[in-house]
Order: sequence, then C-alpha cells, then structure tokens
Amino acid sequence: MSRFLFVAPPLMGHLNPARTVAAVLSEQGHEVAWAGSEATLRPLLGAEATIYRTGTRIHRAQADQGLESVKSVWERFIVPYTRFTLPAVQRAVTDYRPDVLVSDQITPAGALVAHRHGLPWATLVCSTIDLCRPYSRLPKVERWMSDQLARLWTEAGLPASELIDVRFSPYLVIAFTGRELTGPLMAPADGGQVRLVGPAIGQRAGDPEFPWDWLDPARRHVLVTMGTLATELAQSFNTRAVAAFAPMAQDLQAIVLGEADTVTQHAENVLMLPRAPVLEMLPRMDVVVSHGGLNTVCESLAHGVPLVVAPIRHDQPVNARQVVEAGAGVRVRFARVSPAELGTAVRTVLDDARYREAAGRIAASFAAAGGAVAAAESLQRLATTPRIAAQIPASSHA
Repeated sequence: MSRFLFVAPPLMGHLNPARTVAAVLSEQGHEVAWAGSEATLRPLLGAEATIYRTGTRIHRAQADQGLESVKSVWERFIVPYTRFTLPAVQRAVTDYRPDVLVSDQITPAGALVAHRHGLPWATLVCSTIDLCRPYSRLPKVERWMSDQLARLWTEAGLPASELIDVRFSPYLVIAFTGRELTGPLMAPADGGQVRLVGPAIGQRAGDPEFPWDWLDPARRHVLVTMGTLATELAQSFNTRAVAAFAPMAQDLQAIVLGEADTVTQHAENVLMLPRAPVLEMLPRMDVVVSHGGLNTVCESLAHGVPLVVAPIRHDQPVNARQVVEAGAGVRVRFARVSPAELGTAVRTVLDDARYREAAGRIAASFAAAGGAVAAAESLQRLATTPRIAAQIPASSHA
C-alpha cells in the first residue's frame, strides 16, 4: 500500500473533491495524511485523520471583478498562503515521508516542496481558470502570473535552471471537469498526464437537514446558490431572485441559499436557508441558478440539471461560457440582471427540453470519466510507477 499527502487550501470548493478522492484511497487500504488548516480540516475529516498543521492564513474577501479579481486572488491568497505554509509543508513531508504528494493547484507550496525532494506529485484542479488558459491572448497577464510563480520558486530556494510551472505537475494533473465542458485544452495543460475525471461526488458530513415535505411534487423546483466567498454580493442577487420567482408560485418553488434577514422581501413559494444538503437536493431540482463555481456547475450537470449562470469573478465567466457553449444553460449578468430578466432566463431553461437533454449528455460523459474512483486509480498508478527514489532527509523532529 502507498502513502499520500494532500496539501489543501481552507476552501470548501477545493476540499470537497479532495476529501472524496482521499476517502476512496483510504477505502482501498492506502494511507492518507493532510497538510493544511486543522481548524478547517478536522471538522470535515474527523478525529482519526492525520493532519499536519500549517496554521490558518485569513482568506481576505475579494470583491474585485474582471482582471482585477485575477490579481487579487494571487496577491491576497495564492502568494501569501504559499509563503505562510511552505515551512509546515516541508515538515509534513519530512515527517510523513509520503510516496506521492497531492497538491491543489492554488497551493503551490506542495509542488515546491515535492520538487525539492524529487517526490512524485499530482496537481488537483478545482478551477478552470488556468486549465483552459483564458488569458492566452493577454500575454502581459500571463507573464505577470508567471512572474509570481518564478518569485515563489526562487524564495523556496530552488535553482532557476529547474524552473517549471508548478500549476501543472509533470507527473499527473487531475481536473474535476470533462471534455464536454473544456473543449481542447491548451499547453501546458494538454499533455498526456492530464486526467479529466468529472466531479468527485461523495458523502458530505455535517450537511443540515432539509424540510423535504415543503417540496410540492406538482411544481417545478429551482435551487439558487451563489457560493461562499461572495456573501455580501449575493444579498442583492438573492433579493432579485425572490422577486423573480414570487409571480411563479402557481407552478414553481425555489430554494435560495443565503441569510433570510438579508433579503428585503419574501414569497410563499421561496424557501430561504443558510445551508442545505445540495447533493441530496439536486436529483429533485429542475434548474440550478449559480455563480458558476466549478463544483456547483459540474455537480449540477452530473445530475442532469441545467443551469442559469450569473458569474462574478475568477474562473466563473469561463465556466459560464462553457455551459452556454455546451447547450446546458444560459448566462445572465450577476450585478445587473433584473427580476424580470432572471425569471425569463429560468423559464427558458425550464421550458426548452434541449437544455435538459444537453445536461443529460454531460452527465453521461461525467459518469464515463469515473470521478473520484478514476482520480484515485491515477494516483495509485503514480505511486507504483518505477522511478528514482525520492531523497527525503530524516526528520529533525523524530
């Protein structure tokens, strides 16, 4: 059996697929440990999980949009979080001595430490913003991101002559999406080491109960979920969503995720909840209104549910475009869509069978891609591929 060390950020959209893959590895008898924020990981993984604590770097709110959002996620999270966690990840590798390190794409500390020790490592991709290279026609933007990575490389004490793009492991890249959405990939993400496995869907501990009796089987159902990092921005959108759905009470019910006291009006056919068991709800939904986060998009489509996407920032506009091009939904303007426009968009997706047919086609492709099981199989093959043994010095803490 092999030992895997997961390096993960304290973000649910990244932790959920990673822990689903890790659970498959554990069920198959492999050893799994984590390097990350214990405050975030422990409630998700349980008391028995092996966690090497990196401490918690506060993830500052990012209200920027467009290209400014790209800059902010690097300057406010990726770069400082890498610097902050690098020593702890180094200690984790020295102490745990994994066969393979599994590093989220936005936690380059894992890739940097793995390269330093000649340790095989895999990249987990929970965002399409780098995978599909949306800024390939903006060389200044790409050069700026490359400069950030080069600086982190140098600060980690690695020689400039060995510089690689640590967003993409030369061993294995696992992306939780599929070819139906991405289309042809662009270098450096177009090599044979890239596995598009679709969403990694598994059990989620701690999901709240849901009042299932509230759902009227005679009416269609809409789920509105705008993610966890845009709480303040989502308040206005949720208010417009309630106004959009209120006139549809005769044949539609909506579940809107958000704080009820932040919405200025209510309707009898709209249920406001702070959290909900989304994966359990999706089979009963007819359309999902989303900000376009990759997990929400792919989990919805994996259940054959089409979307109305209102992207805010980062990779969300890319995901929205992919949904529209695949015929599985429509896009609206997050900041400026009116209740009437949002209602029309939802009606369009509900009433035109082609959107659900496209979602069903993507669901079939995701099922064929294999999800968490396929990801775990790829990691197992990486762990058993013959190579020069990694030279990891003995722990100074032993």
